[in-house]
Amino acid sequence: MDKVIAISAFVTALLVMLAAFPEGLVAVLVTALVSALVIVLIRQNTTESHFLIQLFLVALILRMLFGVFLHAFNLRGFFGADALTYDWLGQAIVDVWFNVIPESNYVAQRAMSAGTPGWGMHYLTAIIYMFTGRNMLAAQSFCAVIGAATAPMVYICAQKIFNNNQVGKIAALMVALFPAFIIWSGQLLKDGLIIFLLVLAMTMVLQLQEKFNYLAVIFLIFALFGILSLRFYIFYMVAISVAGSFIIGQSGSAKSVARGFILLIVVGVALTYMGVLRTAGENFEKWGSLESVQRSRLDLAKSADSGFGGDVDVSTTQGAIGAIPVGFTYLLLAPFPWQLGSLRQSITIPEMIVWWASMPFLIMGLVYTIRHRLRNAIAILIFTLMLTLAYSIFQGNVGTAYRQRTQIQVFLFIFIAVGWTLRKEKKENKKLMNAAKRERLESHLREKKEKGLR
Repeated sequence: MDKVIAISAFVTALLVMLAAFPEGLVAVLVTALVSALVIVLIRQNTTESHFLIQLFLVALILRMLFGVFLHAFNLRGFFGADALTYDWLGQAIVDVWFNVIPESNYVAQRAMSAGTPGWGMHYLTAIIYMFTGRNMLAAQSFCAVIGAATAPMVYICAQKIFNNNQVGKIAALMVALFPAFIIWSGQLLKDGLIIFLLVLAMTMVLQLQEKFNYLAVIFLIFALFGILSLRFYIFYMVAISVAGSFIIGQSGSAKSVARGFILLIVVGVALTYMGVLRTAGENFEKWGSLESVQRSRLDLAKSADSGFGGDVDVSTTQGAIGAIPVGFTYLLLAPFPWQLGSLRQSITIPEMIVWWASMPFLIMGLVYTIRHRLRNAIAILIFTLMLTLAYSIFQGNVGTAYRQRTQIQVFLFIFIAVGWTLRKEKKENKKLMNAAKRERLESHLREKKEKGLR
């Protein structure tokens, strides 16, 4: 298996270099450097390092192949036009840093303003371009590495909640191989980065529930800052989930409760010092009203043939609540077979069949988690519920719902893995019971036969 992965990685690197030389060579070097760091961290922090490194490399190869396919056939506009915007605005920031254009330039102001949604992606692209030149292949390769690194991070997160290798491996495999995750993290898009930061934040919360750790606090603050810079409204949900975990998710002892409050104070002071809470407040005032949500939802519903619920008004509390059932159905289950109106929707059907078939396991996993692992999983459960309800109200387009569902799926995969493992263990226990019954019956027959011979 190691040889197959090594050969595949070499062929992928060669394809990237041939797709656009010398930009492809630079992209391969960026990929190699960041991947080496990921591999070192996996080796130092996990007991299943060999499996996770293999999985990381497979996930990375798939994302790199998809990325070079987009580059070679100029399909970024088809699959993720936002990448072109990040390229444009990222280069504008670099131009300001090197005095090519003034900071007062309209494009530069848009790129550098913390009031612009997703401003963190502009700066990340600019930082990469500062070292590589204007190179979309290098920037999307960096995103691919982070997207692939989400798989081992999910394993660690699941392991901390359930202490079960099987659950962690199944969840990690789904993140690594599910087409939606490959598509959205194999491009110069913020989706893969957000997913990674979400899992990182939740993993650090779980670590801090066990014991205080300065490094975990730093990584948690970094994750929260990164989430705010990429998609500000998710920050509020993560912050509430983290706070709930530190208060509710403690063991109940005075020491653990005190630790939870101290952690809240430390994280809050750090975020305030960094200006995160002020920026979050400004963004909320500007974009957080139901009227703003209604305008965005209407734009999504009318932006393409895949829009839905264009007649729904969520500008009032009653309207927002009324929109949840339909929005929830589309968010979790769309696109449906009768919606095959475009190539992009049609290619999702094989993946959706697997997703629909996993619903019973999801329910089993959620029920088990709530009954037996509620304290450990409280942060993930709160966040997943809040974001699901928010997107159920906000979403008005099948394509966008399919894309942003990955931010919820990454945690739902853990519960699906729990359900699958429970079913597998149930079947194995049944086999063992049947085998024991057969053995007892055979023993009884042997004894009876021996008595007859006497």
